Amino acid sequence: MHTTSPLMNSDPRRLPLPVLRELHALALRDSVAAVRQITAADLARPTPCAAWTLGDLLAHMTAQHRGFAAAARGDGADRAHWALPRPGPDPVADHAAAAGEVIAAFAAVGDPGSPFTLADLPAAPTVPARRAIGFHLVDCVVHGWDVSRALDLPYAPGPDVLRAALPVAEAVPDDGRRTAPDSTFRPALPADDGGGPLERILTLLGRSPSWTAAAPC
Repeated sequence: MHTTSPLMNSDPRRLPLPVLRELHALALRDSVAAVRQITAADLARPTPCAAWTLGDLLAHMTAQHRGFAAAARGDGADRAHWALPRPGPDPVADHAAAAGEVIAAFAAVGDPGSPFTLADLPAAPTVPARRAIGFHLVDCVVHGWDVSRALDLPYAPGPDVLRAALPVAEAVPDDGRRTAPDSTFRPALPADDGGGPLERILTLLGRSPSWTAAAPC
């Protein structure tokens, strides 16, 4: 159950840092709940992320959690923190541990302007904490959907989470970087006029809301 009350304006650029952190934690917990449904037999399933299997996607998510946690601690320039994890006996548990790490790291950030260096992005930019947490929030929303679609499970983030994620998705550059083989987001798709904020976020980041493993669109 989502406990935050609806917000009039959930643009991460205007939210107080504690509220943004709360919405981020809700988004991350939704994605963790989806990941907990994965079994070893599911790891070879296709996902909406181009050629990635569910195992590939899970490794990417785990690496991103650890990278953003390192960035919050002031060590995001070290690319080792962003490296894909070595295959282990329980990747679901490894992902949950990494999720707990990033929540704890974000909770220790007191200044919305604290610099986060994101070595996994082109040119390793250094951005304010508020923007970086917004980046990770939208990553959690979209990858939570990716996992849920791969497993054919329902996925319904809370409205406040989606209101915070939408302006971040709208700001992601839709340029040639999205066609790179290792790009997390593909070129934007036409918006569905009848869709809600989740569908808008998905199409902005190159996902078809109608994607299924049986008919990947």
